[in-house]
Amino acid sequence: MASGALQALIFDVDGTLAETESVHLAAFNHAFAELGMDWVWTDDMYLHLLDVSGGKERILLYWKQIDPALDAQAHKGEIDRIHALKTTIYENLVNSGSVSLRPGVLALINEARQAGLKLAIATTTTPANIAALLRGALGEHWRDMFAVIGDAATAPLKKPHPQVYFQVLEALGVPASQCLVIEDSSNGLRAATAAGLKTLITTNRYTLHHDFSDALRVVPDLSHVTLAQLTDWQNSGRV
Repeated sequence: MASGALQALIFDVDGTLAETESVHLAAFNHAFAELGMDWVWTDDMYLHLLDVSGGKERILLYWKQIDPALDAQAHKGEIDRIHALKTTIYENLVNSGSVSLRPGVLALINEARQAGLKLAIATTTTPANIAALLRGALGEHWRDMFAVIGDAATAPLKKPHPQVYFQVLEALGVPASQCLVIEDSSNGLRAATAAGLKTLITTNRYTLHHDFSDALRVVPDLSHVTLAQLTDWQNSGRV
């Protein structure tokens, strides 16, 4: 794929912009308890459930693990109710200050905006989760920082399907060769790569074991990553 001048950065949310997964886990367990369920997800269990994108999908995956004969369609309403309560609890935890942006994220966003790059979000999480996180981290006018937001409401086919990335690219109006994705997981990497996008991976404790062999670069966080570095990597890297 031919390279071009870097014009846009596309960010995943959970695990990329912020270390949210432990808070999601706590919200799931609070929801189970409030609903009188005897489910308790441990950190190790959640590590494996994260192989599937989407909260409802993780609930279904776990339920099928403990009840292989489960009729998923018959329990769709219950799964929706569990997830809705979990989302409310998550929002409350975020609003209480339980989550902050990962190192280097805000500095890179500000540098990119000053340089005139377009910023976008491509995630499989819900609009409510995005708003709860970024309102607290970036302020009430956080939406104005992003030209495009692709999420679970606009792209129901979850990563590793590339639907959300194709949608974001079309809305941005920027060629894939002039964009760079920042992700944290193998599902995210696979989705971006399938859309022809180069991807920088910022690992976290839930994704260190993932296969990132197709990534442009792999770094622990963005604290020492500059726009000049991203431009060099994007021009010299593979996809």
